Amino acid sequence: MINYKNSFYILLCMSISMVLGASVLEHIAVWPHAFAAIPKSLSMFQGEYRFDPEPFWKSIHPTILILFIINLIICWKTERKKNVLIPLIGYVLIIIVTFLYFVPELNALISTNYEDVVKQDLVYRGNQWQMLSLIRLCFLIILIITLFMGFTKANNNSKSPS
Repeated sequence: MINYKNSFYILLCMSISMVLGASVLEHIAVWPHAFAAIPKSLSMFQGEYRFDPEPFWKSIHPTILILFIINLIICWKTERKKNVLIPLIGYVLIIIVTFLYFVPELNALISTNYEDVVKQDLVYRGNQWQMLSLIRLCFLIILIITLFMGFTKANNNSKSPS
């Protein structure tokens, strides 16, 4: 039988898995093409029908943070506590780094005016952004594995009442 503790844990795992899926998709299907010949290759981010992943990212991060907090409260006295606390701390660090470096740099790159030329300094910056973002993705995968390992732990109080 699924209880509310498992339900919230499953919602958290599903939500963070969506972030992983979206990140992998972007790294396979978007960034290699977008950064291949900047600014010429950035046309997918411009115009009326441009690719705009921002609404997804702006909605999923707060949702995950709320689910992390709910799960931390629910799991505080259980064996799952570390499997929630460690990924929560790591996820907050990822979000901080994302908003300090990744978002501003990405916005600077994709807001470059279209030209029918390739600017090697921008291609270099795009490649550097991709490499650092892949490192961030690997860190996220480790956090998700830690979170999923919580399914192997009891979700009831680890200390029995006296």
